[in-house]
Order: sequence, then structure tokens, then C-alpha cells
Amino acid sequence: MAEEKKNKNPFKSVIWKSIFRVQVPQDRRGRMMQVLNNVFLHLHPVSIPKHAVKVKYTWCMGGLSFFVFLVLTVTGILLMFYYVPTTTRAYTDVIDLAETTPLGIMREIHRWGAHLMVITVWLHMFRVFMTGAYKPPREFNWAIGVILLTLTMLLSFTGYLLPWDQLAIWAITVGSNMAAATPLLGREGPGAALVSIGDINLVTPLSDAKYGLLGEREVRGGALLRFYVFHCIAFPVVIVVFMAVHFWRVRKDGGVSGPL
Repeated sequence: MAEEKKNKNPFKSVIWKSIFRVQVPQDRRGRMMQVLNNVFLHLHPVSIPKHAVKVKYTWCMGGLSFFVFLVLTVTGILLMFYYVPTTTRAYTDVIDLAETTPLGIMREIHRWGAHLMVITVWLHMFRVFMTGAYKPPREFNWAIGVILLTLTMLLSFTGYLLPWDQLAIWAITVGSNMAAATPLLGREGPGAALVSIGDINLVTPLSDAKYGLLGEREVRGGALLRFYVFHCIAFPVVIVVFMAVHFWRVRKDGGVSGPL
């Protein structure tokens, strides 16, 4: 009878044990084993210092940035079902998303979420700097945070072109012209003449940073497609990788840094 009751217990079934290597934890050691054997839980420590849960110290900006990124991911995927990155469809698709598409609210959530993510990431970096959380042994994670801040700005910049209106086109035109003045990589930038093989200059209007960004000399269909791929695939994948390293490093460095 006891054996039959044991077999009916879902927490002791073969399926449960194949997913969770340890039973429901009853003590600190059990909690530690549960964390170490779970792909999601192992990113966080078994216990955290008391100050780490105080909003007045952390501002919760790191967590909010991650939450907004998840919102942007979900809404972005939904928008991809309706948006076509071509010069003949992009603008009208954005108008339809705002006026006729049932999930049009997702575009507004995505747009405001993008603004909010830029703000929360900047505030997170500001909090880390003001509390000295970048000091040893956390210098490496500070560098990872700076990279994530840069990627956040690039994510916002690439999304700027997608509505394909006059504001977007001319804003990206200004930005891409700045890329043409990149040192060594832009044809108008300092040191461009030094990047050469013999008498052949490698930085030309068809091979400099601006052309690599747009795929053409001007902001046209090729630029729209490239910015769409950058915005929806390239930068999000890179951000996820650096986020994983960032979270892992927070734990390895002893959790959220203590107050000065």
C-alpha cells in the first residue's frame, strides 16, 4: 500500500526525477543542490545579502532593464508577423499597426519599452558608479555592463529606421554620415589613407563603415533590410550572450555589491 502511494506521488516519479535531480529542498544544503542543478536557478546565489533586496540601494534598475528587454522581445516577435521590411510596405505596415491591426497596441508598448530600456540601463550604470560597485573585483563585469549599454543604444538606433518615415530616414542619414567619419574605417575619417595594401586604398566609398552599415551609398531598401536584421536578430542575440555572462559574473563576484 505504501509502495503504491509512493508511485502516485508526482514528486517521486521517474519524469520528475529526470527533470529535477534533487527532491524538494528541506534545508540550506537542499536549496544549494537545487540551485546548482537548475539551468535557470544557478544564475542566482542560494542566499543574498540583506542590502541586495533594498530598493533604496539597488533601485532595481538591473532587474527592470532585464524585464523590459523581455517585454521588447515578446512584442517584437508579435510585430514581426505584420511588418514587412521593404520600402513599399514598411511605412504602411506601421500605419496599419497603429490603426487597424488587432495587436496594434503592441507597437506602442514596444516603442515606449525601447525608450524605457535606454533610461533604465543608464540609471543602472549610474547607480553602479555612484555606489562604487565597479571597483575590484568587479572591473570585468563593469566592462561587460558598458558593452551592454553600447548594444542597447545600437538596438535603439537600428530600430529608428524601421518606421520608414521622414524622421527615421533623415535621422539615419545623419548617423550613417557620422559613420563615414569613423577613424581608420570611414572614408572621410582620420587615418583612412593609412589603411592600404601597397598603392591600393582599402577604405573606399564601397568598403567603408558607412557602406557596411547601409549596404548602399544612400539610405534605401538595402539599408532598411540590414537595419531590420541588426535590430531583430544580430544585436538581440549578442545582448543575450552578454547578459548571461553579466548575471553569471554578478554571482561569481559575491552577488550585488555592498554599500560603501
